[in-house]
Amino acid sequence: MTIIRTKHALLTIIVALLLPAAPAVDADPPPWAPAHGWRKKHDPYYQGYSGTHWDRDYGIIAGKCNREAIGTVLGGAIGGAIGSSVGKDGNRGVAIILGAVLGAVIGNKIGKAMDDADRACIGHALELAADRRTVGWTGAEGINYQVTPIASFQRDGMKCREYRLRANGLNVDEDRREQACLVEEGRWEVVE
Repeated sequence: MTIIRTKHALLTIIVALLLPAAPAVDADPPPWAPAHGWRKKHDPYYQGYSGTHWDRDYGIIAGKCNREAIGTVLGGAIGGAIGSSVGKDGNRGVAIILGAVLGAVIGNKIGKAMDDADRACIGHALELAADRRTVGWTGAEGINYQVTPIASFQRDGMKCREYRLRANGLNVDEDRREQACLVEEGRWEVVE
């Protein structure tokens, strides 16, 4: 009985040594699991459309802007001016779309309902979201926003993106196509 087991074990070892090893597969994590840093190293949009590396994506890549976290970064700055600033230690805050211009272009109802965190969600979506990838959130006024970058292009030497902005709730129901250009690091301006 021991001789048969020994022969069987020896045969198993010989077969294992003679068979070619299966190639290793470099697989991405499943969609429900965290990326464990894979995106930071491999996803060009995590680095940012403008080439700027952002320390956080605030949920943009997953399709849901975390406006509360963005609001904390903005810290109540008027117009979100410091939100896009580059820290002295190299940490970057959040990209933002310029508020005064945005209100004038996209319409009175949406412009009045938006706060700095909503503008930052739009700006950061323009910075990090891939074309045709929708990013959504609910604003402080209870309005649901969705931004979908459609196409990237150059205008007068500036990097620009065309996007779709949808807003609905509290007597607001807008669906618009806009264009915005990067005027400086982290600051997007709506253009006509």
